Amino acid sequence: MSYYFAIIGTQDNPLFEYEFGTSKQGGDGQAHFNDQARHLNQFVLHSSLDIVEEVQWTNGQSYLKAIDKFFNNYISCFITGSNVKLLLLHQPPSSPGGGASGLGAAASTRSSTSIAANPTSPQTEEAVKNFFTEAYENYVKATMSPFYRANMEIRNPVFRARVVAAGRKYL
Repeated sequence: MSYYFAIIGTQDNPLFEYEFGTSKQGGDGQAHFNDQARHLNQFVLHSSLDIVEEVQWTNGQSYLKAIDKFFNNYISCFITGSNVKLLLLHQPPSSPGGGASGLGAAASTRSSTSIAANPTSPQTEEAVKNFFTEAYENYVKATMSPFYRANMEIRNPVFRARVVAAGRKYL
């Protein structure tokens, strides 16, 4: 599964962006977006901001789950108290070509129970929620710096490393 994570400020400006892949079940940790999708990721996330603003007033929670779907991409959202949005675009892997062999059938059965196979399953939602919680905690620590101003891009390498570690841990 490929992921594109972004933190969007209160003025709808990107504060942080990171693209990665799953490290679970033999994943290499690299995003596998095709070139066209890679260019659309930022646009797709920003187009979901209207839906985020509608949902945030109907739902009293910070974690809004999967709020939007664009073709095979799902967008999940976490909103902070200061209206900063943590957005995650996740793209499930393509269906494996199992064929008629027993090995292909076993591989397709195994992948159907993985977190990446169903982006709306409770296990996936829990993994995404845990990732958002850890990313939010690191965001709060990064923004508590006296050198950080509101809506300023986050360039802290320690923050990036902690987001990468959270992605490996949960996704």
